[in-house]
Amino acid sequence: MQNNQSQVEDGSVIRVEDKFVDPTRLIKKVGIKSGDRVADFGCGPGYFSIPIAKTIGEDGEVFAFDVLPSALSALESQAKIQGVDNIAIKRVNLEKKQGTRLENESVDWVVLKNILFQNDKKRNIIKEAYRILRKGGKILIMEWDKNLSVGPAQKMRISPQELIEIIDREEFIFEKQLPAGNYHYVIIAVKL
Repeated sequence: MQNNQSQVEDGSVIRVEDKFVDPTRLIKKVGIKSGDRVADFGCGPGYFSIPIAKTIGEDGEVFAFDVLPSALSALESQAKIQGVDNIAIKRVNLEKKQGTRLENESVDWVVLKNILFQNDKKRNIIKEAYRILRKGGKILIMEWDKNLSVGPAQKMRISPQELIEIIDREEFIFEKQLPAGNYHYVIIAVKL
């Protein structure tokens, strides 16, 4: 196998640079900036939380939420290793009303990555994002491309059109759709 290739679960080989989204590049592209307060829904081990924390700097804050204690422990370890101290890590159930326990209109961005397809109460998660976003705040939702063979079962995935319908129902205003690596798409919407 060449240096720029990697074997994936099914045994096929893909080029490393084609794998997944570069979080730092995406964060900068969408306009997350120094001083922002960002909620990272489904933060996992910090694949986005840490680059966001570095981008927003000491004047900003990341609220990293996940339901899995192991993911939160991994994030805490990575944050220490990388010297990042502007992340508040919390175990929460985002499907519950006011699940984040944050104040209303308290963040500039909400970032959701690959979590809606695996949750039954998608609208509850979107409602919570809406509640905590300030007016003019934005939501970034990244989901698996429904038409590709890589990723979770296709029947679980959400198409961009389905996602736009969900966010429209919660009074977000669709701003744009972006590609995110070779396997995902991103929807950006605004709270007015």
